[in-house]
Amino acid sequence: MAAKKLLGVLALGVMAVVLFPEGERTQNEGVLVEQLPRQAPVSRAPFDHEGYRIDALAEFEIDARVLGKERYWLDRESDLSKYDLALGWGVMSDSRVLERIDIRQSGRWYRWRSEQLPVPRQQIEHSSANMHMVPADSYVERQIASVRTGDLVRISGYLIQATGDDGWRWQSSLTRDDVGRGACEVIYVESIEIL
Repeated sequence: MAAKKLLGVLALGVMAVVLFPEGERTQNEGVLVEQLPRQAPVSRAPFDHEGYRIDALAEFEIDARVLGKERYWLDRESDLSKYDLALGWGVMSDSRVLERIDIRQSGRWYRWRSEQLPVPRQQIEHSSANMHMVPADSYVERQIASVRTGDLVRISGYLIQATGDDGWRWQSSLTRDDVGRGACEVIYVESIEIL
């Protein structure tokens, strides 16, 4: 009887972890990340990763505030990327701005809305993005999994194009100024750290 109760409590605990995301980390007011994402040309031969061909399109490094994290299980992209991070820098790292914006993620999209814009729309669009995390190894994947909304992170790796044997392709945006379909970054993450 006690064993059944213990199993029941453990099952509830596991369900709570899976169904309810961890709490948001609070930050001070003001712009916390002033530096823009950094991108540079790259010369790296294509390589295999998880059964996909990976072409590095650019070296990439970003310091950002995590605006949201979403876990994916069933889509084709989850073969490579189980997590998307919505990331903000500049005005989108400022708590005073973020408290007036509702941020959501689903279906590999990041959406925001505001009753009254705290800053011009273009600043929001050019200072935040949804980024698909392709971990280089299981250690990096555990690091990504441990990230919480509100964390300040540094991510280093490559913007990539992934291609499957059947012709399926997933390609990163190469600019932070685009919006809509195709505007997300696909990052082969070699390192991620909480700042």
